[in-house]
Amino acid sequence: MAQTNPPFMSGVPELLLLRLLDQREMYGYELVRSVREVTGEAISLGEGVIYPALHALERNGSLKSRRKAVGGRTRVYYSVTSRGQARLGKLADEWRRVRAGVDVALEEPVGAGA
Repeated sequence: MAQTNPPFMSGVPELLLLRLLDQREMYGYELVRSVREVTGEAISLGEGVIYPALHALERNGSLKSRRKAVGGRTRVYYSVTSRGQARLGKLADEWRRVRAGVDVALEEPVGAGA
């Protein structure tokens, strides 16, 4: 059985949400589906992860929300603020740095450089 939230996933929900919302505004369940889609089903974040992350990002000023009536119900749509765009840039740079380091470690023969 695949582990749904391995320890190395810390910070990944924030990065993915900011990236998706930087492209266009979306509501919570739309984000759940979009994360699965853009990661080729490699990452699946449930509503129990998405909504607390959205609320935290809104509290820290990275996101703003607006209510919109759709089909007789009200949905909360989120979009990135300038503060969120700056945060996205920092997180993306950090992720690229970590990914490059892991790539090197996976490609290097064990004991190389010693």
